[in-house]
Amino acid sequence: MSCEYYQRFNHSQKERYICVYPAYVNAKKTRASGRKLPKNQCVDNPSAQEIRDVCVSAGMMLAVDAKFYPRELDKDPQRKGRIRIQLRNDDGTPYMPLFPNRQTILQHIAETIPKLKTRQQGGKGASADPGAIGKDKKGKGKKKR
Repeated sequence: MSCEYYQRFNHSQKERYICVYPAYVNAKKTRASGRKLPKNQCVDNPSAQEIRDVCVSAGMMLAVDAKFYPRELDKDPQRKGRIRIQLRNDDGTPYMPLFPNRQTILQHIAETIPKLKTRQQGGKGASADPGAIGKDKKGKGKKKR
């Protein structure tokens, strides 16, 4: 069945582009929750916008979808976004010789996001946790009988 599906589409059609979710390069995720690279190569809380900026600057052909990652439990609009990237030409050769496979694209994204201007200037919400305010108070425990 999957062979028939792929025969209907060329590599240049968006249905054949590879999907990249921010969770793939998020250092705060585990492998089980979707991280694809080793933790030391990943970035803290990347956004779909940052991934798009990196891919556009590298000259990749891409499409942006407003989709959530299926393993993401928190459906926060900040986490919304899927980037579809063209990996191959219609004849099967890599679209960009620098990025012959999915792994090299993910590594490039993870290496380049920390160099973005938004990350250099402190970025918006890159390391700040808005829910952490007021969590240092200790609650009352159970009463002993």
